[in-house]
Amino acid sequence: MRTAIWFIRALVVGLAASLHAGGGFVAADTLLVEAEQFAQLGGWDLDQQSMDQMGSPYLLAHGLGVPVADATTRVTFPAAGTYHIWVRTRDWVAPWNAPGAPGRFQVVVDGVPLAETFGTTGAEWHWQPGGTVTVGREAELALHDLTGFEGRCDAILFATDADPFRPNAGPEMAGWRRKLLGLQEQPEDGGQFDLVVVGGGVAGTAAALSAARNGLTVALIQDRPVLGGNGSSEVRVWPEGHTCQEPFPHVGEIVEELCPPKGPGDGNAKRGAIYADDRKLAAVRAEPRITLFLEHRVNAVEADAGLIRAVTAQSTRSARRVSIRGRLFADCTGDATVGYLAGADYEISNEGLMGASNLWNVLDQANQTEVLGCECKDKEALTVQTEAGQVAAPFPRLEWALDLTDKPFPGRASFTGQWAGKGLAGLGGWFWESGFGDDPFTDLERIRDRNLRAMYGAWDALKNTDGKYANHRLGWSAFIAGKRESRRLLGDVILTVKDFKESRKFPDPAFPNTWHIDIHEPHPDYSQGLTGDEFISICTTGKEYRYEGPYWAPYRCLYSRNVGNLFMAGRDISVEREALGPVRVMRTCGMMGEIVGKAAWICVRHDTSPRGVYEQHVDLLQNLMRQPGASRRTNLIGELVLPAAR
Repeated sequence: MRTAIWFIRALVVGLAASLHAGGGFVAADTLLVEAEQFAQLGGWDLDQQSMDQMGSPYLLAHGLGVPVADATTRVTFPAAGTYHIWVRTRDWVAPWNAPGAPGRFQVVVDGVPLAETFGTTGAEWHWQPGGTVTVGREAELALHDLTGFEGRCDAILFATDADPFRPNAGPEMAGWRRKLLGLQEQPEDGGQFDLVVVGGGVAGTAAALSAARNGLTVALIQDRPVLGGNGSSEVRVWPEGHTCQEPFPHVGEIVEELCPPKGPGDGNAKRGAIYADDRKLAAVRAEPRITLFLEHRVNAVEADAGLIRAVTAQSTRSARRVSIRGRLFADCTGDATVGYLAGADYEISNEGLMGASNLWNVLDQANQTEVLGCECKDKEALTVQTEAGQVAAPFPRLEWALDLTDKPFPGRASFTGQWAGKGLAGLGGWFWESGFGDDPFTDLERIRDRNLRAMYGAWDALKNTDGKYANHRLGWSAFIAGKRESRRLLGDVILTVKDFKESRKFPDPAFPNTWHIDIHEPHPDYSQGLTGDEFISICTTGKEYRYEGPYWAPYRCLYSRNVGNLFMAGRDISVEREALGPVRVMRTCGMMGEIVGKAAWICVRHDTSPRGVYEQHVDLLQNLMRQPGASRRTNLIGELVLPAAR
């Protein structure tokens, strides 16, 4: 079954009916151009992280100080004439009252830049006026980045009216956008499935594969163009946790298919290829029962009588919405998005949270091997310069970056991060983390931007204050934040640290834990004078944060206690805050997904609920856990042949 291919084709056909020449949508005397719908994104990145707050994704000029290539598209206007222009953007450093407006960019119409420079005003997203332009019936638009320092554009509005209606937030803006974009008020039908998995990280991908191989039809919904979440090339956190442990050594085999073994030099913030994006996509596409919805973000849930009936997923490119119905649902979002929207019981820390990282690395322009492997957006020009011996890499003074000229940080002088070396080895690792006192949802853009200000400030201090690394430059940085903590959904068991330390045995062991009780907080050595802007973390260590492992956590942590058809896998499972430490690493999360897929088969086969699996079918679940991860059931109704008990 190749429903996914059909669905994508249907979206393209539907989009062509309302799209005017690659990005513009016409309504009377108004034209709304969504930045994410530009025909060619050039060097701009599509950022969907805050679309629940903003209403849509936006384009980000993440050039690490080198202006990125233009994003371009062709649009058709309602008629030739003169139009007033507004651009939805912001000055991203204004929340810190920092000067300089680094995210400057131009809007170019038919090769001529508008007089206004954008991204220069406003701490919040707003419609910045851009004057007027006289056009014919069609025009070529471009977003022209001026700095390479995180300029951002959400949308461009053209109107003959000098002061048209242009809402800036909430349901009013969502309805206005749908109207101008010619989209249906009601979502389109995305199909019916046995299991709908939301979130395509290691946990969600493993859940989808496990369920499909057990004969279920599965929808896998992921809001990025790749699978793997924090373990993808976009975020580059190395997946940790031991798999295939006794007494169920087959649990973890699907995770091993997805995540390659760690080789010499592998780890966090390394070259993108080692995170095996293609490997994950190939595994999913090899399963005919999986329908994959890439670049779709779930932002609504239909639920009644304590059950989820459907989720609504919005395309991050076209803004079209689809309703995806299911018998069972798995929240693998990390943020407990589906459970939260469905009214599931949850907890979130009121005493501060572990932060989020945007990992980064540097390269030596004098080293041709490093240059040839560079993932920077000006690689071609950089290669030419290096071959010509132009290896110096100056970096500008940045008045808007976090001022670290007189402050210690890992990588400076003799300062180190936890378990890290000195010098360049201290830059960009897991402990470059912020957001400890922020809301992980409404403040996510600010958290990411704080991480970037710290990175740029550190590199400015090293290059221009300390006079170090004359030939080095920033090589890569994640613009997608790698979160560690947010909401935790509550199940019939809320796993505690005491359970780990006392080796409490449950009758429903489901997945092994081997990572230590790993909780992060601001590093006291690097926090002085940075209250609210701390950007280096330290993790808990010592015997009080250890336990005898592997520790097998119970299945009852993997389903909601009050939403009857909701599973969860990943860092949003049912644990107390400190117990999140050992369960949140990705290989462990992936094994949770494997168990969810097996339990979902039992639910469908025996017409029961996730709770019913525990109450009536624990032995069957454990026998499934003894099956190889690569085994496939040919149909749902065939009886399961169980191996002898071990």
